[in-house]
Amino acid sequence: MAIDIEKLMKQSEDSSMRRTLGPLNITLLGIGAIIGAGIFVLTGQAAASYAGPGIVISFIISGFACAFAALCYAEFASMIPLAGSAYTYAYATLGKTVAWIIGWDLILEYLFSASTVAVGWSGYMVSFLKDFGITIPEALSSAPLIKTADGIVASGAIINLPAMVIIGLLTMVLYYGIRESAKFNNLVVYLKIGVILLFIFVGYKYITLDNWTPFIPENTGKFGEFGWSGILRGAGVIFFAYIGFDAVSTVAQEAKNPKRDLPLGIIISLIVSTILYILVALVLTGMVNYKFLGVPDPIAVGINSAGNSLMWLRPIIKIGAIAGLSSVILVMLLGQPRIFYSMSKDGFLPPLFSKIHKKHKTPHITTIITGVIAMIIAGILPIGILGELVSIGTLLAFAIVSGGILVLRYKQPDLPRGFRTPWVPFVPIMGILTSLAQMIALPFDTWMRLLIWLAIGMLIYVFYSLPNLKKMG
Repeated sequence: MAIDIEKLMKQSEDSSMRRTLGPLNITLLGIGAIIGAGIFVLTGQAAASYAGPGIVISFIISGFACAFAALCYAEFASMIPLAGSAYTYAYATLGKTVAWIIGWDLILEYLFSASTVAVGWSGYMVSFLKDFGITIPEALSSAPLIKTADGIVASGAIINLPAMVIIGLLTMVLYYGIRESAKFNNLVVYLKIGVILLFIFVGYKYITLDNWTPFIPENTGKFGEFGWSGILRGAGVIFFAYIGFDAVSTVAQEAKNPKRDLPLGIIISLIVSTILYILVALVLTGMVNYKFLGVPDPIAVGINSAGNSLMWLRPIIKIGAIAGLSSVILVMLLGQPRIFYSMSKDGFLPPLFSKIHKKHKTPHITTIITGVIAMIIAGILPIGILGELVSIGTLLAFAIVSGGILVLRYKQPDLPRGFRTPWVPFVPIMGILTSLAQMIALPFDTWMRLLIWLAIGMLIYVFYSLPNLKKMG
């Protein structure tokens, strides 16, 4: 059973959190979350493993799929400006059980996305420090577990310490307030967009057409390893790079005018980011043969391939990557506690999860919990496993939100909407289909990890959430 939409809309007007975010802050939060791992990390990983130069097509596919979902998010955000994002939208339209599934799925998405980007941040920081003669041993800057053809095996490393450190530092920033977090994010976004544009304008001169030949490498005989199936799988993996607009919706209760500014922030941040992704993918795969890009810092590899002529750009690119990835981690760590907050308010999680700091007006307890768990994950797991888990969780969320728009337009077509998704039912149906298609293209073991995660969540739902919801009436 879905809950009363009008009750939710009234609830959104009363927030114990501080409303300080304007339209520019919200848009920059979206760009801050989107522009990062996709450009600085996953572009190279997906090109090397799945799509080759055809990763450009993967970005276009993901961009279109994401646009369908983004338009659905924008309508929900204008109607129900609460911090729960897709969880709240599912609760409003599809009922408690689906809401729990998507809420638990979002925990996977945000926790693992922060950890994924932290691993990429670690790669760039280690490379940057090495340029100045400071070497961090691989045993302290790599995951102790790695993914190989034989499965997950020990790498011989102890822990990825830099990845843990950056999560710890940004968790402290978030603890002290949304205003401080937004100011930090704004500064970093301006910096990284400047660096990305510099890479595009300088790097295109070093493109070698041979690196684009063949643009779509021949399939190896296995689904997902190059060819068109590889492009589809690449699209599923890099879909992770587009989840920033999802995070925008989690700050609804800290926005000054959420009904207007959230849809704007969602759509504008997606458009800007998609254009930059496509341009960077073209330049990077033109500078370096895709086979050499399966590293944590592919942009740095691209700069190195130009030799001494671009040596001056190396530290600038690495600073931009370090700063850019920092803002992505920040926004992902910002989103998760607010999901916890909404789920706790509704009775799915203990009251402790919705505590707000009296002075800083932040969900401080869940901010600490999120930071600690994300640190542990980033310290032990490799980027390949993390990225695929985040992608499948995000795609599931997008499919459910798109389905929610169809349900709501049918059941309550006359509810006031600050933004209306165009071309319904075409857009939400395409949002569902494109998300499911990319999920299907992901590896089987990624599906198994998702199912195990959801099974754990259902146990919590049955033994804690349902009894607690009955007590609350």
